[in-house]
Amino acid sequence: MPGIIDEMSLVDLFNQLLGTHPQEIISAGQVVKAMIINGLGFISAPLYLFEKFFEQIATEHLLGEGDNQNI
Repeated sequence: MPGIIDEMSLVDLFNQLLGTHPQEIISAGQVVKAMIINGLGFISAPLYLFEKFFEQIATEHLLGEGDNQNI
């Protein structure tokens, strides 16, 4: 699934639509990508546990390189 999101350039699209801020740690596009991965059933936890899911995985493989440790 992350490959399809990358092929569609959804991260870039959301970043263009929502803009960026110099103080952000991760972009809005990366957050949307993470939410899509979560919402499509890669886990069955409710959204309030969203942050816990990403603490235990190698986020750079799903979301791309960068500082993804603070999702």
